[in-house]
Amino acid sequence: MKLYGLSILAFAVLLVSQAHAEGAFNKNLTHQGMNFHVTCANQGSENRLRITSSGAGHAPRVIEEMVDGTVVGAEIAALDGNGAPEIYVFVQSAGSGSYGAVVGHVINAGASTSPITMPELTDDPKASAGYMGRDRFSIARDRLVRQFPIYREGDSNASPSGGTRQVQYRLVRRDATWV
Repeated sequence: MKLYGLSILAFAVLLVSQAHAEGAFNKNLTHQGMNFHVTCANQGSENRLRITSSGAGHAPRVIEEMVDGTVVGAEIAALDGNGAPEIYVFVQSAGSGSYGAVVGHVINAGASTSPITMPELTDDPKASAGYMGRDRFSIARDRLVRQFPIYREGDSNASPSGGTRQVQYRLVRRDATWV
């Protein structure tokens, strides 16, 4: 009996290990009656991201786009304070730097979508000082939060010595776009 239980446990661990090794991303998210299904095969350095939204009386909508890297997370939020959800997908580039990126979309009235443009971190010399990748993203209250280790001169990519920096972003509408 114990051997049978151990065999099932070993088989379950093998299945989880295979799923993790393949790296596919598959997540369902719900916010105020809206459902989002985010998938990405995560095979190679360029991948097709697929976001399917439905619910709250809206017809299903599919967003597909290529991403440079692998999808490592996704969250929904209403960062602009209007109650309508946005979807944020976190992408990590291939290579030792593991540079982060965010793919975001606003769900407009009538369930149409608009992309969110994320400013380049390097556009702000103060915020990007000591930056060499290894980003982590999250949502905290009404902000998108980016954290990364700070590298000092002479640090190897594996050994940052400058602590951690956190940059917070708010969602704002500029002209006909979201930033």
